[in-house]
Order: sequence, then C-alpha cells, then structure tokens
Amino acid sequence: MMPPGAAHEDRPPAASVCADPSAGTHGLETLTKRADFLACARSRKAPAPAFVLQARRRASGEAPAAGIRVGYTASKKVGNAVARNRAKRRLRALARDVIAAQGICGWDYVLVARRDETATRAFAEMKADLARALDRVHTKRTPS
Repeated sequence: MMPPGAAHEDRPPAASVCADPSAGTHGLETLTKRADFLACARSRKAPAPAFVLQARRRASGEAPAAGIRVGYTASKKVGNAVARNRAKRRLRALARDVIAAQGICGWDYVLVARRDETATRAFAEMKADLARALDRVHTKRTPS
C-alpha cells in the first residue's frame, strides 16, 4: 500500500506473501499456546540430525479438528537470538515444503532445532530427514 502523496511506481508494494489471505498458507497453522507444545512433547517423537519432530493427533473434541498445525522451537542452547531466529526460519521453510505436502490433517507437529546442525545441514538433506521422520510418527507401532 502506498502512503498518501507518494509517487506511484510500476512495482507492487512491499508486503508479505504470507500475510495475504488469498495466497494461502499451504494449509498450515502455527501453534501458539504453550499447552499445545507440551502436549506434542508428551507424544510421538522422531529424532533427526538437524531437528527433533514431535507429533500428535488432536483429540476429536479439540478445536480446530481439521487442518495441520505446526510449532517451532529453538532453545538458548542453539545459540544467540540471531542463531535461534535463523534456525526457526529454516524450520518454517522446511515445514512449508514437506509438512504441507505430507502432513495429515488433524495432527499437530513441533520442530525442535538442534545446536549447530539446524543452521549448517544441507536443506535437501533436511527435507529427506523430515519426510522419513513423518513416516516414523505416522506409522502405528505394534506392541512387542
């Protein structure tokens, strides 16, 4: 949006694509409540070299019942604020690429960053790791 009195240019305004409701968010919602993060922490886990995937199926009574929700965590062990923010940016990009395509509606996922590895591991390898981790958490375990 151009401020009043500004010269009009041929390029579009600088606005986030994610903020545009018509562009969509690939079906992903962001977890914001601590209780949702804690519930995921008590559920299924799939460790990978650059992150830990925590996942849980939401109960039928929880709202919203449909849709995929994703949360991102980077503790102070990951590094300073710059390092933590970079790690979370990479995890968000990873979720948009992989969880949006392979995630299951009605599930919550939390991606937990790991020190050094989240920022340095090749993105293609992280995508493959996340695809394998999703398969592990969605596979029903048989009691032995």
